[in-house]
Amino acid sequence: MSTHLVRASGEFRPMLRLAVPVLAEQSLEFLVGMVDTYLAGHALPDDLKTPGLAAVGLMAYAMWMTFTIFASVGVGATAVIARLIGAGETEDAALAANQALVAGAFAAVIGTAALYFGASGFVSIMQLEADAARLAVQYLQIIAPSLPFLMIIAIGTACLHGAGDTVSGLGVMTIVNLINVAVSTTLAFGWGPAPQLGWAGIAIGTAAAHIVGGCLILLLLIGGRAGMKMHLRWLRPDWKMIWRLIRVGLPSGANDALTLSCHLWYLGIINSMGTLTAAAHGLGVRCEGPSYLGAGAFAVAASTMTGQFLGAKDPARAFRATMHSLAAGAALVTAYGVFLYFGGDILTWLYLGKVEPGSTNAETAELTVRLLKIVAFSTPFMAVLAILAGALRGAGDTRFPFMITMIGQLGIRIPGVYIVALDVIPLPIIGDVPGLGYGIVGAWWVMVFDVVVRALLMTVRYLHGGWREIEV
Repeated sequence: MSTHLVRASGEFRPMLRLAVPVLAEQSLEFLVGMVDTYLAGHALPDDLKTPGLAAVGLMAYAMWMTFTIFASVGVGATAVIARLIGAGETEDAALAANQALVAGAFAAVIGTAALYFGASGFVSIMQLEADAARLAVQYLQIIAPSLPFLMIIAIGTACLHGAGDTVSGLGVMTIVNLINVAVSTTLAFGWGPAPQLGWAGIAIGTAAAHIVGGCLILLLLIGGRAGMKMHLRWLRPDWKMIWRLIRVGLPSGANDALTLSCHLWYLGIINSMGTLTAAAHGLGVRCEGPSYLGAGAFAVAASTMTGQFLGAKDPARAFRATMHSLAAGAALVTAYGVFLYFGGDILTWLYLGKVEPGSTNAETAELTVRLLKIVAFSTPFMAVLAILAGALRGAGDTRFPFMITMIGQLGIRIPGVYIVALDVIPLPIIGDVPGLGYGIVGAWWVMVFDVVVRALLMTVRYLHGGWREIEV
């Protein structure tokens, strides 16, 4: 793809050739977490199902946190490599890929130590209770050693995306999922000669899958996939190239870190409402997850095509490619939003199975369905937000998305959840003041409003056109 994307006629078909493999790849990546959630709802004893779902909900954020550690390097790598490929500078593009992995290795060492030794403190801050807290700490400590391999998956795939190769990641994630399903299920239930490890088995299977996936991406890069060949001489730190990657990606990494921090703040407030509420929130986030996949896939297409077309000095094609990505992505994500609204009970049944009326699990399912009807209204706006942000990142315009995130998260979501969701708002100096008390339902409406406002702001920034002039 990297050799003929710029020379291909039109933009729609090249966009689909980029987006469809990424959609499949991200769907398979999502399936890793989906399997964990499914097993928590089926393999654990009844008294641990709701705590298990609450723990899995936090684990989804924890895995997001690990990806955020590598975001600055990954986004910078995609933008720089796409621009270099578009300009025909393939050797410099390969150097950038090597240096991205060097920078990622430093981050992986720090992240692994922080995740393993800080697991208990992190879970305590997030206000999970009793069994849910114990399960969450155990999961994090099992998964931590696989973090360097997760880094290779995240950054290696970002490099391949920048080069226009979105197929390799799909192949790797297919294998990752087969391993995750096989190992996690076997160890959770104790099939055959394998021991029945329950919750620990779920985490071990996920870690094993990430290790294999990282090794496969590494082999592809050693073999020179899409021109991104690893060379020992290019693995010595090249501080000029590393700074170039970080300079472009740092605002995006800061954006993701801010988003994650605010989501964790938001999650901590929700977890303080009790284990049932935390479980419903975690299950709701898992059910709405596929909408992010569609938006993310077309965001990658918009990012890669924008970077390569700008490298070829053709901003008009970059704009058309983004519009094609936006139209297709918004249609797909909105269709899933309709399913969320009308089919939420199907999704909760998939994760929880048949529940006894009046039980805690039944209350979790009922509350989750209510939340899915709320978030369904945000899906078209979320597609606009993600895809236009992807296009801006591909152009190297990462500062404005960061500012828009600050406005939404710190100006709307966090203050809003305190005011709308809580009965009592604790304020420094002033003391407690009354809130509206709408609970998690109110918190999810605040989340929808935040997405709508940020989508509108991102649209204004993109149409302004300043991204056409940015140098990377």
